[in-house]
Amino acid sequence: MEETLYNIEIHKSDVGYLGKLFSDVDGVKEFKNEYLDQLLRDITLDMQLALEEFSNRTAELTETQEGTRR
Repeated sequence: MEETLYNIEIHKSDVGYLGKLFSDVDGVKEFKNEYLDQLLRDITLDMQLALEEFSNRTAELTETQEGTRR
């Protein structure tokens, strides 16, 4: 099954870069940075943290469900 987790827009201005991260879970988040590589780092880090949190919640839910079946 294929599912889109994020859509990303990056815009360049005179003072730097603006990144917009769209997701069904977190809505829209904006990131600003003077340097593109740092903007991409910030966006990537945010996505990693959100996915880790989701994985942890899913694991906890699975453990809870398995405990009630026993």
